[in-house]
Amino acid sequence: MTYRTDISGTRYAFASLKVLLAKASPERSGDHLAGLAADSPLERLAAQMCLADVPLSDFLGDVLEVDGDAVTQLIADQHDPSDFGRVAALTVGGLRDWLLDPAVTATELAQIAWGLTPEMAAGVSKIMRAQDLIAVAAKAEVVTRLRSTIGLRGRLSTRNQPNHPTDDSRGIALSALDGLLHGAGDAVIGVNPAKDTVEDYTRVCEVLEAIRVQLDIPTQHCCLGHVTTALGAMARDAPVDLVFQSVAGSQAANDGFGVTLAMLDEAHDAVRGLGRAPEGANLMYFETGQGAALSAEAHHGMDQQTMEARAYAVARRYKPLLVNTVVGFIGPEYLADGKQIIRAGLEDHFCGKLLGLPMGVDVCYTNHSYADQEDMDILLVALAAAGVNFVITVPGADDIMLNYQSLSFHDAHFIRETLGRPPAPEFAAWMAAHGIGTPDVSLPSVEAALAQLRLPAP
Repeated sequence: MTYRTDISGTRYAFASLKVLLAKASPERSGDHLAGLAADSPLERLAAQMCLADVPLSDFLGDVLEVDGDAVTQLIADQHDPSDFGRVAALTVGGLRDWLLDPAVTATELAQIAWGLTPEMAAGVSKIMRAQDLIAVAAKAEVVTRLRSTIGLRGRLSTRNQPNHPTDDSRGIALSALDGLLHGAGDAVIGVNPAKDTVEDYTRVCEVLEAIRVQLDIPTQHCCLGHVTTALGAMARDAPVDLVFQSVAGSQAANDGFGVTLAMLDEAHDAVRGLGRAPEGANLMYFETGQGAALSAEAHHGMDQQTMEARAYAVARRYKPLLVNTVVGFIGPEYLADGKQIIRAGLEDHFCGKLLGLPMGVDVCYTNHSYADQEDMDILLVALAAAGVNFVITVPGADDIMLNYQSLSFHDAHFIRETLGRPPAPEFAAWMAAHGIGTPDVSLPSVEAALAQLRLPAP
């Protein structure tokens, strides 16, 4: 189907819904790299005006299908016609107006989550300004639980990310304790391993388990190795809390990650079978990021933000504890500067929440991007206002293993103090019991705390 509109006497035509979505996307370098972006701001405006008049029903059927693609099939299988019926008569613009209606609450948003396809979520985000994305996401509440309760309204959780260039056990423990003494880690203590072997994965889990158990912390931990490595470790009875995997919006892109839905199904069953979590706990952790499919040449002619939203279909299949977009991690080829990173972070968070996911964001950038920590400050505050479930924090905002810039433990403390966003209630009680965050309580140094731990043998 061709979509057409006129602006100032100029006729614009878009050959398909896929083309229209790409042309309507706010400016980003990745879409230019793929040859999909609007040729001018005027064409972008025309596409956005045209997109606003597209009926949501146009997104159903085969207009956005990728032949033989497992993610496309998953999206079709997930679609709930009954939930869609609540908004089926609307256009994309009508959906925007409905979402922004003050009378529409978190309950109504949850009732349409499975009726929306990822492409619908992406489409409506393209015609929303930043404050719209924040306002709607702030209404949504997606709560998940393992040992802590994440996503409650008015709270902000954090991932404590104690990465180390050689996966040294004491180095990981030192960084983790630094974060804990700053009140970081109620979402998860999660390590990106430098080596992806079953042996290393198991040892990292054992180190994190020792910290959790000996300090009696109401949180969970995760070694962010490949899902097949996690399966190997679980077969050896490693203390695995969460299974992690990076996912993308097409099967070809997931092939690049070496992952299939069958693998994820197996891992989900395996981690539940360990019996380490309460009944009904959420046990998976996924990361995504705009540009992942394009970088693998697996985007099938779709713009990178629409492909990002499609990745959320994979994530929500498993009712995960955590999902986060690593928004600026891939580099300026995909998100050129701070403005594009800020916009993408708000889009990803909005789309994830709208689709019913417990959405977090790694507020980050690479050192060759045209961005700096002030851009991250702006995005952090905007996301906190939008009710983001969690953010990632590292010592000094500088990840010494992955070599990128994220948020620091102090940044999370700033949000807690300035905007009044306490951590998960269980973790907040643990902090209070140990005097963490209490100005007149003298806490041990990180080195002293490390000396009291009994870590597994290297």
